[in-house]
This record gives sequence, structure tokens and C-alpha cells, in this order.
Amino acid sequence: MKTTVDLPDDLLIAAKKRAAETRRPLRSLIEEGLRMRLEAREPGPRRSKKRLRWLTVAGGLPPDLDMSDRVKMHDWLRRNR
Repeated sequence: MKTTVDLPDDLLIAAKKRAAETRRPLRSLIEEGLRMRLEAREPGPRRSKKRLRWLTVAGGLPPDLDMSDRVKMHDWLRRNR
């Protein structure tokens, strides 16, 4: 399929140079670059950092909070928000 694309002069000149150096048609160089860009994983949207809210209890940790098991600790934190 044919299409028309406006490119900055310096970019087109550099692309033609590279195509000549590698003895390839300009079309294949552009196609390869476009394919690489489309296949590359885009970084997802930036997520904001979650702030931890420290819970303090007189006398130490709450008796039902298990700090040795990360999953249980997170479950406890979700239940006691």
C-alpha cells in the first residue's frame, strides 16, 4: 500500500544514508523501524506511590496481626482500615 508521510529533511537524509550504507531500500528501513516501534512495549501509565499508614497500639502489635506472613499481614491491614 502506498502512503505519503511528511518527514523532517534531516531525518530523511539520515535514513537515506543508512539505507545506502546497508544496501537496503529506504522502504525496508522505514518498515523495519515502524515494526520495531509498534512491537515495543510502551510503559504503562505512572502509578502513584501508595503511602503506608503505620498503626501503633499501646503495648506492641495487635494480637491477631501476624508480621511473619506478608499475605496475612496485608489481609489484616485491609480488614482493619
